[in-house]
Amino acid sequence: MQEYVVEAGRPLRGGGCDATVDGRPALVRHALPGERVRAVVVHEPAEGRVHLDAVEVLSASPDRVEPPCPYARPGRCGGCDWQHAALHAQRALKAEAVSRLLGRDVTVEAVPVPGRADDGLRWRTRVQFDVTGDGRLGLHKHRSAELQPLDGCLIASEGVESVGAEERQWPVAERVEVVGGSSGDRAVVVTPRKAKARVGADVAGDVSVLRGDGRGGAEAVRGRPGVREHAVGRTWWVSGSGFWQSHVAAPDTLAAAVLGFLQPEASDLALDLYAGVGLFAGALAPRVARVVAVESSAPAVADARQNLRDLRNVEAHAGRVDAVLARLGLGRADLVVLDPPRDGAGAAVMRQLEALAPRRIAYVSCDPASLARDLRALEAYALTDVRAFDLFPMTWHVECVALLEPR
Repeated sequence: MQEYVVEAGRPLRGGGCDATVDGRPALVRHALPGERVRAVVVHEPAEGRVHLDAVEVLSASPDRVEPPCPYARPGRCGGCDWQHAALHAQRALKAEAVSRLLGRDVTVEAVPVPGRADDGLRWRTRVQFDVTGDGRLGLHKHRSAELQPLDGCLIASEGVESVGAEERQWPVAERVEVVGGSSGDRAVVVTPRKAKARVGADVAGDVSVLRGDGRGGAEAVRGRPGVREHAVGRTWWVSGSGFWQSHVAAPDTLAAAVLGFLQPEASDLALDLYAGVGLFAGALAPRVARVVAVESSAPAVADARQNLRDLRNVEAHAGRVDAVLARLGLGRADLVVLDPPRDGAGAAVMRQLEALAPRRIAYVSCDPASLARDLRALEAYALTDVRAFDLFPMTWHVECVALLEPR
């Protein structure tokens, strides 16, 4: 295994630091900026960055701490990127990365788990495990198809860990998602290796068991076909393994940020794009005249219609955002909130929004790189404010809410 002694530079998208080996750019994990480390090559593509793991720290940063999880080590679990950094340092690294991409100073705000100290642990209410050949649950090693079997996960919420899924064998499963809803509902979604494999229910009696189809759909084997969530003063239904923010405090935190940026008025027409099960539409509806929600996932739209059925001024449309906007022919909108997937909305959708001439746009993004790319597609709008939230502690990910207003 090839080794190098390198000095770690600035933080990079992907959970490591900039470095150079033999004149090539590299990303070194398990290091902190300014540290001198001995590192081994774990992935060397023909082009692009060489990936390294720091296996020995020769000169340590004052921000270095002992990772709380035994699996957060070189060559082991790839799920957490910054467990070896103090929380304040993690947030500073994320702020630096966001600021560099967006071209303005950003502070990453802590979002502690309610009822817990701000320790960066036990925040994740949805964990998707893969299954080893001998039926154990695990997570992938960094840039590897190899799995790290786990006895437990320190960033998983108490609701997830109370299921005890990592302690059990899953001989027929290809993937197992464990959900611990904010309502107290718990569910296990098992995607079997073979289409006709029987999915068992070897978990506590009050845990729902669902059979997944590998494409986001699921049917109940035992118990509820999904979970209930609580946010913005409402109860939400999320079917199967449908999308819901993974940090327990994220829905309320993001909804408050969106409403604060948009400043809705009673006569407004608001768009909720990439609406999921309707969180932002539900937060906006009591404050505006009409909300049009658009989501490509048909199961999520069905959930949104059920979740928002008491709000007569909300309509939910299924389909791609660009296609639905073209079909609706709205002509104008006063406010827009969009929460696209990690790849962003894309230039075509951003130009459609520009043509609608909204008074304000709130863009919720889990990847500042795709956010920056989408902002470059707008000519008539400027980034006037942005808030960043540490909704993924111990990882390189960060959630941003950007305010866009006419120039």
